[in-house]
Amino acid sequence: MKKMEKIVPVTVLLVEDDPSDQKLVKVSLRKQRLANELHIVGSGEEALDFLYGRGKYSDGAPHPDLILLDLNMPGIGGKEFLRRIKEDDDLKNIPVVILTTSDLDTDILDSYNLHASGYVKKPVDMKEFSDVMEIIGKYWFVLCKLPLKED
Repeated sequence: MKKMEKIVPVTVLLVEDDPSDQKLVKVSLRKQRLANELHIVGSGEEALDFLYGRGKYSDGAPHPDLILLDLNMPGIGGKEFLRRIKEDDDLKNIPVVILTTSDLDTDILDSYNLHASGYVKKPVDMKEFSDVMEIIGKYWFVLCKLPLKED
C-alpha cells in the first residue's frame, strides 16, 4: 500500500492584465481540484507591491510558491518584472512560468535568459487552454518538488 503524501496548499500568483485570461486560469485551476490558493494581480507594479507588501498589500501577502506571468502588460512588462525579482535574493528562487500569447523567439530566449522556469504559449481555444493549465498544474503541483515554506 502506497503511503499517502500530505497535500500542501500551493500559493500561486497570477500576473495578468486581461480579465478574461484571469478568469480562464482561475476556472482551470479550480477544475483540477488541486490544493492551491490563487492570487491575481493585473500589472507588474501590483505584483511587486504584492511581493514586497506595499500599498494595499501592506498588511501582508503570502509568499507565492509559483508565479504565472504574462509578458505583454502596460507599465512594467513581464520581462522587466522577471528581471527585478530574479535580481532579489529573497524572491529569485520562486519559479516563474511565462504564460503569454507571444511565440516570438526573442521573447522565449529573453525569458529563459532572465531565469524563467518555463515558457507556455497561451492557446486561443478554451479546451486547449484548460488542457495546458492541467499540464501546468500536474507538473508544478504534483511532479515538481517546490521549496518548503518557512513557518
